[in-house]
Amino acid sequence: MDNMTGTEKAKEIRNSIFALLIAFIFLFPIYWLIQISFKSDAETFGKVLTYFPHDFTFEPWLENLTDKTFLISLKNSFLNGLLTMAIALVLGVPAAYGMGRYRVKGGNVFLLTFLISQMLPPSLTLTPMYLIFSKLGFLGNHLTAPVAIAASSIPFVIVTLRPYFRSIPVSLDEAARLDGCGSVKAFLMVMLPAVKTGIITIMVISFLNGWNDLVYSMTFNVAETMRPLTANIYKFQSAYGTRWNCIMAYGAILVLPVILMFIFLQKYIVGGLVAGAVKD
Repeated sequence: MDNMTGTEKAKEIRNSIFALLIAFIFLFPIYWLIQISFKSDAETFGKVLTYFPHDFTFEPWLENLTDKTFLISLKNSFLNGLLTMAIALVLGVPAAYGMGRYRVKGGNVFLLTFLISQMLPPSLTLTPMYLIFSKLGFLGNHLTAPVAIAASSIPFVIVTLRPYFRSIPVSLDEAARLDGCGSVKAFLMVMLPAVKTGIITIMVISFLNGWNDLVYSMTFNVAETMRPLTANIYKFQSAYGTRWNCIMAYGAILVLPVILMFIFLQKYIVGGLVAGAVKD
């Protein structure tokens, strides 16, 4: 800021204050969630409002982390995320490469279809998918929900990565051929490393789509042992009351992977989404 004029410095300070205010508004609910998870319910609903735990306790966290049902749900959520990510990568990345590097007849129609599919709510595709999976005998296993989630993630992968592949110079393909690379080898050894930022972006988003899923998992897998974390948070509600500190601890554990991913991979996620939106 040393080389800035007085007006520019004032504008920079004003923008920084505004950014901090926006960050506070968005981060305060997460702080409130976490700090209540370390309080007793007596303190949470006491007459005096506290902004940090005075009666500090790990009991809500320990109760969740030692609960067998919770651990099964945690495993199911990780499976949903990892399988969704794998399916989206295996099917979406080659499709994005084909549409980005080659002239595909009706390619604009396909792209428009992919864009429209991103606007459809899950409830609209739920019934057709259920009927199809039922006819195929594909209900009630750990792969069903990830396949359904990936069906909505793959268009996002294609729309995001297609501009990346289009932006790679043709000379790179020619150099790969001169070095003896076939189409598959050039794709794996040359093209994928060139779009690493976009790959990381779609990996994170695809994983979070599976991790956060509720609708598909609850519809296609009715067994309690196959429910993800998002489906079991209600268990601390009963006819005798609601154990809010346990619910908040459960919620904090649920959002923790999301927070960690965005902390450590934010430069790839933000850069990947912005670059994918403007490269074409």
